Amino acid sequence: MPFLLAPGPRRKPSAPPLTPPPSRSGGESGPSPHRSAFRPDIEGLRAVAVLAVLAFHAEIPGLAGGFIGVDVFFVISGYLITGLLVREAISTGRIRLGDFFSRRARRLLPSAAVVLAAVAVAGAWLTVPLRRTDLEYDVLSAALSLANWRFVSQRTDYLAAGHDQSPLLHFWSLAVEEQFYLFWAPLLAVVVLCAARAVRRGRAVRSVVALVTGALVLGSFALSLHWTEDSVSLAYLGTPSRVWQFGVGALLALLPWHLLRGPRTLRLLCGWGGAAAIGWCVVAYDASTPYPGYAALVPTLATAAVILAAIPGRGERNVQGPYGVGRLLAGRAPRAVGRLSYTLYLWHWPVLVLAEARLGALGWPARTALTLAAVLPALATMRWVEQPLRRSRTVSELPRRGLAVGVSAIVLPVALALVVGTATLHLMGPATPVDVKGLPPGAVSGPSLLARAAGVSGTPGASAGDGPVVPNPAQARKDFPPDRDCQVAPEVTRSPECLFGAVNSPDRIVLLGDSHAGQWFSPMLALAAQRGWALQELIKQGCPLPQLAVDSPQLGRAYRECDTWRADTLDRLRTGPKPRLIVIASLNRYTTDRQLLTAAWEKTLKPLRATGAPIVYIEDTPVPGTDIPACVSGAPDDAAACAFSRAEAVPADPLARRIASGAVPGVRSISVNPVLCPGNGPTCPAVRDRILLYRDDAHLTNVAAVVLAPRLERLLTDSGALPAATAPATPAAPAAPGADGWTELLRDDFDGPAGSRPSPADWQYDLGTCYPGCPAPQWGTGEIETMTDSTDNVRLDGKGALEIVPTREGEQWSSGRIETVRSDFAPPPGGVLRIEASIALPDVTGPKAAGYWPAFWTLGAPLRDGYTGWPGVGELDIMESVNGRDTVFGSMHCGVLEGGPCEEPVGLTSGPQTCASCRTEFHSYAVEVDLGAREVRWYLDGRVYHRVSAGRMDAGTWKRAVDHGVFLILNVAIGGKLPVADGATAGPATEPGHPMRVDQVTVKVKVKGGEGGGGSG
Repeated sequence: MPFLLAPGPRRKPSAPPLTPPPSRSGGESGPSPHRSAFRPDIEGLRAVAVLAVLAFHAEIPGLAGGFIGVDVFFVISGYLITGLLVREAISTGRIRLGDFFSRRARRLLPSAAVVLAAVAVAGAWLTVPLRRTDLEYDVLSAALSLANWRFVSQRTDYLAAGHDQSPLLHFWSLAVEEQFYLFWAPLLAVVVLCAARAVRRGRAVRSVVALVTGALVLGSFALSLHWTEDSVSLAYLGTPSRVWQFGVGALLALLPWHLLRGPRTLRLLCGWGGAAAIGWCVVAYDASTPYPGYAALVPTLATAAVILAAIPGRGERNVQGPYGVGRLLAGRAPRAVGRLSYTLYLWHWPVLVLAEARLGALGWPARTALTLAAVLPALATMRWVEQPLRRSRTVSELPRRGLAVGVSAIVLPVALALVVGTATLHLMGPATPVDVKGLPPGAVSGPSLLARAAGVSGTPGASAGDGPVVPNPAQARKDFPPDRDCQVAPEVTRSPECLFGAVNSPDRIVLLGDSHAGQWFSPMLALAAQRGWALQELIKQGCPLPQLAVDSPQLGRAYRECDTWRADTLDRLRTGPKPRLIVIASLNRYTTDRQLLTAAWEKTLKPLRATGAPIVYIEDTPVPGTDIPACVSGAPDDAAACAFSRAEAVPADPLARRIASGAVPGVRSISVNPVLCPGNGPTCPAVRDRILLYRDDAHLTNVAAVVLAPRLERLLTDSGALPAATAPATPAAPAAPGADGWTELLRDDFDGPAGSRPSPADWQYDLGTCYPGCPAPQWGTGEIETMTDSTDNVRLDGKGALEIVPTREGEQWSSGRIETVRSDFAPPPGGVLRIEASIALPDVTGPKAAGYWPAFWTLGAPLRDGYTGWPGVGELDIMESVNGRDTVFGSMHCGVLEGGPCEEPVGLTSGPQTCASCRTEFHSYAVEVDLGAREVRWYLDGRVYHRVSAGRMDAGTWKRAVDHGVFLILNVAIGGKLPVADGATAGPATEPGHPMRVDQVTVKVKVKGGEGGGGSG
């Protein structure tokens, strides 16, 4: 910040000056007006500026515009430095650059070095390793006066977003100021040299410098306006776009205000008007103000007005007056704060940021207290560093000594940063890219991320194993998809062709959306390559695929480039060759207005559907909202410490729900969130099976995406959107069908010791009261039990049967619900799938059975990875019974949520079928999905009692309901909509402890060559 300011009251020199002062201090050829007399009001104005900045950083309500304090400093600095240099030029005929930079070095750099060194050391203690490396780079750039350009590069890079605030972020303004000095002083020296022979040197120097300054002010202001439109980070932090503010201060020092006799009233109004405008900006401006741009004119000109109001006119020594704003600013308290402003500015921000790094986010009262606490180190630095060096005769005697002090002040923090940074990098391990070819294979389905994880715990969120996470945090930070420049930057309006894989193939997958679509580049390329297809990536950073109007944080304004890019991309797809598959994804947080979002998606999906290509929406992945690699670097042995809130990270996805309900024809939805955020607990893991999942606060690492490729492939093939790369295998099937033509895929006779669990190779538990993510609370049916994996609820009886037993403790019901691990049970093309079980229903009836709801049923495989899409994905209820009735029934659910060809929510049901002994004896229940005959058949003890043919619905509904894999479910529910509809509900009279017993479950398929029914098997 511009703290190079007017010198304090001068001491009497020990020797007369080499050049006598001009005879007329206010004359045309004498020293520039604003003679060298100390301006106490400017010292007080510095207090206003620093207090505004501190209030802004402390987040004090109502003072959100305090960032304009930086603008005030820039104007002050331009005024004082230019006045100092021009006075020297007029008095001596030259500018001694060595003296100038020596004074600046000993004034500014030692105090900054103390803060930088303190931050480098404190950062090693208070920050996690990955954040520590970032911090040491910040120290380097700040020490070399390049901090603003480092932060420009970070803030204009969309893919570098999501990092924590730097404790040295405020050094950007110091860098801007120091860069200005390095440019301005030599420029004035050259101008003075050219004007040195002028007869009237004062006027010549002032005139030439004023002309140069005026041109710079106009050019810089024009550039500021342009960058404010195109890149707010560059406009705010860049030196060229800030030069005009220094120039406004310089013009104050150059123009002949000292020759004017302005009316006192006008001066009074000018000063108070400027002060009021500064205060108004502090209160009225906020983060939504386009800045700097035109808005920066107000604080800049207001500061100039305050300074101008107290510039002495012809024959005047001062113009403070009893009522001027300068009299208030020259008071003892403002001047005391003004003297402290430089070191206070240096210290307050690191104190705030490092405190939050250790304590977590703080409210404004705590931030205000910390800001006030920063006064102590600021006073110490001013007292023992700044003032001694500034006043030292030894140091100030020769310019080279001051420059040596400055160089030392640069070398010290640089050396510390290199030592701490190097040690930290060594601690974290290599930052070289991960070789994805060496990654373990990902699981195709199920709760685990990896297919094989020897020695690895499957506990969600565990670091899983004794080895380090992959990628390590340093690698994760840079683990982007290897798609070159195809995720186009915010300012770009058209994607390049971006074809990968078999680029000459007529078939291609199109990956379309924002960076949350771009994170799927690697798995999509692998799927395309396996099929000999091309992959085309059409991705724009921060640009919602639904047609929403948004602002770009990088550009700092309305994201017009996004609208242009989206329209161009949709037109290219509409007019170009038809893709084999369009995969879309987008951040699910651009708006919370569901109606607006629904309309915006429809505007995008309509032209996509017109291409005739299959469209698959990948549900948005969890958004941690915190820098995950940094967190993991600080807890390498306890990745669970970096778990984040499920509720905030995985909000409801409106588009996925609408697709599942059948309200978005032509679009299918898949999700990998059940494996990224498994279970239904309050948090999601940052690491699974030693795979670090996130590269920042919102995006998956490329490693995680690669590991998810097999799962994505299954989801896409199960949805029917992607053909299998090879013929699907059925590992459990024998080499050849049996004599009856049936091939057995699963058979479980439930043999085992009493009280043991069913085979984990075949069965897995559903737990709690809903599927992961809870898309439908109470299992979507209003049940009142909690499902457990306790052997009190699910166990083998030791006699060849499985028991599922509802229990009650107090008023809380528990029961069991298991489903097959496999979800690929599907009829062969044109063939038959048969699913059968031998079951004895709970032996309870009457009031004691109220609310009992045993069931044997299937769900479509696409439901498992996201648990959305019901009823369109298909549900076959092979056997259900309620309230202990001597009846059973079967149903088919499909189509849409309400009505439709499948008459939801009731479904296509058989109605009650009498079975008087079903509670006391085992009976056979079976369903056959016959693609050849295009019907589904239900059997009770080998007798067909219900059929649903494809003719009862449209072809699309039929295909989505039956032409894919399914998984099997066995459960006993308590309560819910169906028992209530039957006239009974669970209550005090309902008796727990009556099991549903299952003697056998089989699944088999037959290639259609003969009849596939008849209850065979």
